[in-house]
Amino acid sequence: MNVRRRHISGIAVTAATALGLGTLSACSSDSAAAGNTEKFDVVASFYPMQYLAQEIGGEHVNVTTLTEPGQEPHDLELSAKQTAEMGEADAVLYLKSLQPAVDEAITQSGVKTKIDATTLTTLEDHGSVEHDHAGGEHPEDEHAGEKHSEEEEHALDPHVWLDPVKYAEIAEGVAKAFVKADPDHAADYRKNAEALSKKLAGLNTAYKEGLANTDSKVFFTNHAAFGYLAERYGLTQEAINGLDPESEPSPARIKELQEEAKADGVTTVFYETLVSDKTAKTLAKDAGLKTDVLDPLEGITDKSKGDDYLAVMESNLKALEAALGAK
Repeated sequence: MNVRRRHISGIAVTAATALGLGTLSACSSDSAAAGNTEKFDVVASFYPMQYLAQEIGGEHVNVTTLTEPGQEPHDLELSAKQTAEMGEADAVLYLKSLQPAVDEAITQSGVKTKIDATTLTTLEDHGSVEHDHAGGEHPEDEHAGEKHSEEEEHALDPHVWLDPVKYAEIAEGVAKAFVKADPDHAADYRKNAEALSKKLAGLNTAYKEGLANTDSKVFFTNHAAFGYLAERYGLTQEAINGLDPESEPSPARIKELQEEAKADGVTTVFYETLVSDKTAKTLAKDAGLKTDVLDPLEGITDKSKGDDYLAVMESNLKALEAALGAK
């Protein structure tokens, strides 16, 4: 994982998830357990995986999630009870390396079908979170040696769900896994997956057309979650803090970003729904820029600009179009 997050108390997280596990089923009662129901029981690690399971599984699945709405997924910790309950499910759908506690729990559980989304598409190394429009070195480059081992450890960007094309590839793989694990409902899984694929293709077209002609191609974000999206649509993501969305940028970094904003026509600093907006607002105030939300869709809350993946991605597109000066 190439993002560091503030630490959340393991006790608090465990308490929250203990209350939440099994409460987010799309197809069964709120009290449904993670396993042992009459349906195909799927445990999803966090929202993007939950959405796929619900869309593809439809009425045949009981989907529960390990990450509560509003909970920052990277710092999730699981209780022994949750790990045991996971073993009673028919399948677990997760994205390896995003949530270390989930990876560990899955290796310990006896879950029948383990679906790792990272094996269903190709992950990429997006390198530096900052771009170089002048060909020079950033001040941070003098510490390149210190960062080298960290970049190797977190070389592959896991935020694949923010690219509709890659997300569709994962959806196809999930459907195949469901068909294999629950062949009695294979036809419906294939039908649902095809319908989802069409929705994602439409979303991809909307992004292509909406971002094809803009005044600027550069956008500022709290952290580097949008590398796949930027690459797909010919944009450049500039992360304020890179690895740590909670820290405040240094005066030197603020000055650098102010200069880049002028050079690249940047109008807006984007922040997220699940982390503090303090950093974004600090930069925006000092640089005379606007602020807006660009949601990395790690969870849906009452602050989300949409009720599901498609709605929030459409909202993200509108925010990018406005910020980049789409024509």
